[in-house]
Amino acid sequence: AASSVQEPLCFFGPLGFCTDEAAFKDLRAKELKHGRLAMMGALGMLTQSVVQVPGMEGVPKDVTACLVGNGQVGFIGTLAIIAGLEAAVFVQDESKEPGNFGNPVPWFDDYSPEMRAREINNG
Repeated sequence: AASSVQEPLCFFGPLGFCTDEAAFKDLRAKELKHGRLAMMGALGMLTQSVVQVPGMEGVPKDVTACLVGNGQVGFIGTLAIIAGLEAAVFVQDESKEPGNFGNPVPWFDDYSPEMRAREINNG
């Protein structure tokens, strides 16, 4: 089994998506990449309700912000940042285990096997 297979389910694919180890590694990398992006999105939603970027004073502080005036510009900028992260930062290195994109918080040196297992098991 792959090194990132976790107990208690191990190599688990009830819908048949994980037909072999290569498919499992691909799906694991995607799971971690998109989990991290979702966490950044959630943090962004919380931050934008507290912090107002200059020039965005008239933009609502809710999910409709991307539909109004300068909010559209900010939305396009956010999509550009996400595209850059997808293309340049969160790129799977074949020499590393699936989903190992390095330490997401470089200020804390806690990228241990235990922390990776927590990330995999807890989403």
